[in-house]
Amino acid sequence: MEYFLHILILIGIYVILSVSLNLIVGYTGLLSVAHAAFYGVGAYVAALLAIKFHSPFLVNIILAVVFGGLLGAMVGIPTLRTRDDYFMVTTFVFQVIIFSIFNNWVSFTGGPMGLPGIPAPSFFGWRIESHLDYLIVVLVFSLLVVILSLRIGHSPFGRVLKAIREDEIFSQAHGKNIAFFKIAIFVIGAGMASVAGLVYAYYISFIEPTSFTVMESIFIISIVIIGGAGNIWGSIVGATFLVALPEALRFIGMPNAIAANIQQLIYGALLVLCMLYRPQGFLGEYSFDK
Repeated sequence: MEYFLHILILIGIYVILSVSLNLIVGYTGLLSVAHAAFYGVGAYVAALLAIKFHSPFLVNIILAVVFGGLLGAMVGIPTLRTRDDYFMVTTFVFQVIIFSIFNNWVSFTGGPMGLPGIPAPSFFGWRIESHLDYLIVVLVFSLLVVILSLRIGHSPFGRVLKAIREDEIFSQAHGKNIAFFKIAIFVIGAGMASVAGLVYAYYISFIEPTSFTVMESIFIISIVIIGGAGNIWGSIVGATFLVALPEALRFIGMPNAIAANIQQLIYGALLVLCMLYRPQGFLGEYSFDK
């Protein structure tokens, strides 16, 4: 039962990550490779505050979102002058920089050894310790992120994001402040991703840099592309499918060493098939072949 709850918790974390990235990639058309950096900032902020300052859970949530949003603005502002492949390379550089800070600032982040012993959080007297407790927490955060993202997608703000995705010059010609909308969606997406990092840090009670690499960013992008860019429900489907897939391979008795390789082959095959026959993914409204 706890193993099943563990899978559901991981799915919830990746739902938050993929939905938040979908706002940037699917709704705005900005292919960012820096999402694992935002994820990591939320995790490290929560871990450092909990270990060093023993600050309340609610305060850590707020500060994780604030720091994640600030990093989102730091990534968003310099990328305003770049587009397409150059934009992706710029976000890739930011991802590498943030990972290097996690990995090399040993006195602060613990470096490759990470930060162990993150204490279990408590919320108004409720001590969050069991798998069921964490599942409730991640479901609440996932629901809030999905609802907020749906509201954004159906709002005038969201319609401008889609207009930027389809034709940035045309949107600018109609008087839209493109710079504001790009920075704003990076701040929102990064803030949401930092919440996933916070939940992950508390749940695992240990974090280290290899959880927030470029490969993690690519995995989150894969969820968005396979599930469907520009569609929130597609991200939920993609996260559920791609997180549950390796566990299904283990469930049928495949050894871990073989299952890991088969998992990568399936991920790669799905991406190739999507690009060839279904560029918009399972439920997507936008494809990158345009």
